[in-house]
Amino acid sequence: MTASAPLVVVGDVLLDRDIEGVSDRLAPDAPAPVVDVTADRSRPGGAGLAAALAAAAGRAGREVVLVTALGRDAASRRVREALRGRVRLVELPMTGTLPVKTRVLASGRPLVRIDRGGGRAGAPTEESAQLLAAAHTVLVADYGRGTAEALRPLLEQAARRVPLVWDPHPRGGPPVPGARLVTPNAAEARALCPEEGNGGSLGAYARRGALLAGRWQAASVAVTLGERGALLTRPHADAPLLVPAPFRAYGDTCGAGDCFAAHTAAALADGALPEEAVWHAVTEAAAFVAAGGASGLSLWRRPGPAPALPDRGDALTLVREVRARGGTVVATGGCFDLLHAGHVGLLESARRIGDCLVVCLNSDASVTRLKGPGRPLNPLADRTRVLQALGCVDAVISFEEDTPADVLELLRPDIWVKGGDYAVDDLPEAAQVRAWGGQAVVLPYLDGRSTTVLARRAARASSPGPTGSEPGARVP
Repeated sequence: MTASAPLVVVGDVLLDRDIEGVSDRLAPDAPAPVVDVTADRSRPGGAGLAAALAAAAGRAGREVVLVTALGRDAASRRVREALRGRVRLVELPMTGTLPVKTRVLASGRPLVRIDRGGGRAGAPTEESAQLLAAAHTVLVADYGRGTAEALRPLLEQAARRVPLVWDPHPRGGPPVPGARLVTPNAAEARALCPEEGNGGSLGAYARRGALLAGRWQAASVAVTLGERGALLTRPHADAPLLVPAPFRAYGDTCGAGDCFAAHTAAALADGALPEEAVWHAVTEAAAFVAAGGASGLSLWRRPGPAPALPDRGDALTLVREVRARGGTVVATGGCFDLLHAGHVGLLESARRIGDCLVVCLNSDASVTRLKGPGRPLNPLADRTRVLQALGCVDAVISFEEDTPADVLELLRPDIWVKGGDYAVDDLPEAAQVRAWGGQAVVLPYLDGRSTTVLARRAARASSPGPTGSEPGARVP
């Protein structure tokens, strides 16, 4: 994609504001919680969030342009400042002030939302018309504030020429005919298809998706189903495609729909098929929620030194959530280079002990130092994805050191599990876990299952020679 053929995001920007704090008492004059404020943050929402995510999603050098209505109010100025250097803005005039959504949260849980501002988009400009005529891919984030309505004739022309993704909203209008993909969530699909009732089965959503695709004259509709993933349907099709979420994500779901639409559009801009784009978007949306949603994003922080542990937010968020509801946190660790029956038995047993299971996974460099040249056989990203696909694993966190001591100090699990013929007192982590009141346990493993055994067996199978059995080994 070149600068002359950008990914264009069209839609309504909001300013999202989170007032965060703690609440441990009620007001003396009313049964209302008192929130002691610890943080007050604001960031672009709606089409502004979608544009920023699209800019961060795809190939290096992609130009993302946001066409939206902004005014002269303080909220509009804050949006311009946050988006500067991330996306190029093409502004429509606005009557009124930019909508501001304010959430008040206590210990991470929303108590109330306050909405103010109701500005509407004005007429399209010549610059916006030229931009849509030159677009490579278009994403419409329609929040019903008039931007998509003002540009509808231009969007209809774009849909006949390039991939167009439409993220609808109950207050907005219908997608333009010819959209490549429309992305309603489950609640929106139910509201738009009252004739299908309120059923939540996959069959009901498949019928809704196909019905909406035909009604909107869209090539396909992807109904997002939260932790179940997304259902890709086409007009009058009897075989919808379910794209499940890669793992159960614990966190703030605010902005997840924008994330899904943004990554879908970015994937289509890179040449992906709709099926590939939806698979990619489901994965990214799950990671987005696990990282705290829009309120937990590092997206709005200006570039600086990379965090030492970039993959640890998901596990830490999970641990906090489980502890907040009085649950038991279980952790285990190892290389898990070639996942085998011994690993699966250990992980399933460990998960049954508590309310969540976090796997502490050696990095590639750590595995090489421990196991020698040629290991790992599978890189960290592959090992992580395989573990995350197991229903008994709730989160995976990697570490660079030779031992998980540092990551254990962050997680502080209630129970630390190892598999094999160890004695508990021989576990190097046992004393560390006891220091915060935790407990180390040893679970039995399946004899004869190990990565080393599998690797040797595979090597013998690829070359002629006698076969034999290998002795059992500890699960990593």
